[in-house]
Amino acid sequence: MDGWVVPLVLVAAVMHAGWNSLLKGGGDRLVGITMLNVWCGVAGLAVLPLAGPLAPAAWPYLAASLIFHLAYQLFLVRTYRLGDLSQVYPVARGAAPPMVALAGLALGTDPLRVGEALAILLIAGGIAALALRGGAALRRDPRPVLMALATASFIAGYTTVDGLGARVGGDSVAYTAWLFILNAPPMVALAWWRRGGGGLWQAMAAGWRRDLVGGVMALSGYGIAIWAMTHAPIALVAALRETSVIFALLIARLWLKEPVGRWRTGSALLVLAGIATLRLA
Repeated sequence: MDGWVVPLVLVAAVMHAGWNSLLKGGGDRLVGITMLNVWCGVAGLAVLPLAGPLAPAAWPYLAASLIFHLAYQLFLVRTYRLGDLSQVYPVARGAAPPMVALAGLALGTDPLRVGEALAILLIAGGIAALALRGGAALRRDPRPVLMALATASFIAGYTTVDGLGARVGGDSVAYTAWLFILNAPPMVALAWWRRGGGGLWQAMAAGWRRDLVGGVMALSGYGIAIWAMTHAPIALVAALRETSVIFALLIARLWLKEPVGRWRTGSALLVLAGIATLRLA
């Protein structure tokens, strides 16, 4: 694995936790994620002239990714209505890496060594334990966890597709730029239909600074992840990126004032053990 992959993906993880926290802490989340996508699209247009050409073979992957991303964002908005960031975010992100690993094995694209598979299991297990608290959360109200698992399936889908698409596309920057450019219009159309033009404009005017910051973090963080997936197995990058839950946990406690106990602290240590194993694998 390229020596720059791990530290850069950890930076991407911080960015990912940041924009999710902005979305959770904002007002209308459908409008918030829509405007975040708008700013991502604007940033993609700015970056596109600096990127190389995208191979025609990458366009089917982009089309599939747009479907996965749209479903993911709609499920994410719904999931955040049902549960706390510190509960649903770890479930959604933690369940995705094993799904990505299984997809890689099924497709024969990314075989894993024993140490790499162990690292994925440690990170995913720690993330899952971080949210489930020994099953208490699931017994109390299973809906947030079930919705988060559904969200995880779409995360696994777009992660696998984007990793493969960037590889065949020949330029991860071009792939990322086009992905965010094309992802914005469907979300705008959906939000316009659900909220109306006036409501969408008012929400945009009220929260444009927050959405701009979130959009820059989303584009930069996922752009790093897509680049990393052209240099390392997709499942490893996915697992490492999901360490964002550690940063989300801190944000949830310090900013959103959500409760964080000893169980989640211990679970975070499993995630760190997985990162250490990944470095040694």
